[in-house]
Amino acid sequence: MHRTRYKGWVMLVAVLSLVLLLAACSSGEKKSEQTTSQTEQSATGTVESSGSSSESADGSSNNYPRTVQTARGDMEIKQQPQKIALAHWGLSDDLLVFDLDSVAITLPFTEDQSLLKSDLYKPYVENKNTIDIVGENTQVNLEALLAYEPDLIIAGNETNKDILEQLDQIAPTVVLDETKQDVFKEWRKVITDLGQILGQEETAIQYINDFDQKLADGKSEIQSTEGTVAFMQVREKQAYLQGADYISEYYEGLGLTPPSTEAGELTLEGIAKLDPDYLFLGYFNMEDPSLSAVTDEWEKSAVWKGLKAVKNGHVYKINGQVAFGFGPVSKSYGVEQITNSLKAQ
Repeated sequence: MHRTRYKGWVMLVAVLSLVLLLAACSSGEKKSEQTTSQTEQSATGTVESSGSSSESADGSSNNYPRTVQTARGDMEIKQQPQKIALAHWGLSDDLLVFDLDSVAITLPFTEDQSLLKSDLYKPYVENKNTIDIVGENTQVNLEALLAYEPDLIIAGNETNKDILEQLDQIAPTVVLDETKQDVFKEWRKVITDLGQILGQEETAIQYINDFDQKLADGKSEIQSTEGTVAFMQVREKQAYLQGADYISEYYEGLGLTPPSTEAGELTLEGIAKLDPDYLFLGYFNMEDPSLSAVTDEWEKSAVWKGLKAVKNGHVYKINGQVAFGFGPVSKSYGVEQITNSLKAQ
């Protein structure tokens, strides 16, 4: 601030100085009151903040620094991260629902096998300027991760336990506690935690509310469905019955009845013994139909043609790679496919 001196006018200067002093005191009192109010508000939530609180139109919060609970204790995030890297291969679905400019993810399969270029993921991919792949087949590529230069890394204390020290050397790392929550089943909790980490709590809440409404609407639309419904994961050489606990949104959430048998690998004779009223075939070759599936030969047999679901036209083909995935995008796809199939019967 520049100061200008005047000669004379001593009394005028004295008066002006007194006015400025009183104004400064008043301003200081107001700032003190605001700081106290913010501190009291942060103490009531799971995410603490010592900064100013504001929320943008996309539901993001500028309330930083903030403290989040992690598997290694409380961690302070000094400012809202702009470049986020995901070391956990199973949580890309959860991260993609957020409004982020730049992300790096680790994939469960190869990039060629991923669904990032599919129509389903288009809305979640197009709103990001950068999506870097920093690992495939569950393995993190530390060199690629380092080159990405993330502001923040998100990892799991079980999935990434062997590389946590290396991750810490690259960027501050939030470690989710996989011993206290099943991140593959509790996606609502995962995106709630991510919302707090990323400053986008409202985005997480809105997605959960929208999904639950879709689930309630679907249940209402197919409530007349009677009999057992089986969901089968179809691979090249094996088929597996999906358990009711694994896909609880589809069974309990939509009010469907599972077969009275345990999940596990199924043979043609096994599915004949099960003989469900409705059968959903979750293919893992939907993105590349040139690949074979174990049911290709089964469908030619008299045993298959004798199944109740086959005879009654209650066999539905869906993308198993998506529908039996772990995160919110996958589950939303599954609910839509099941609802549309059963209400059209």
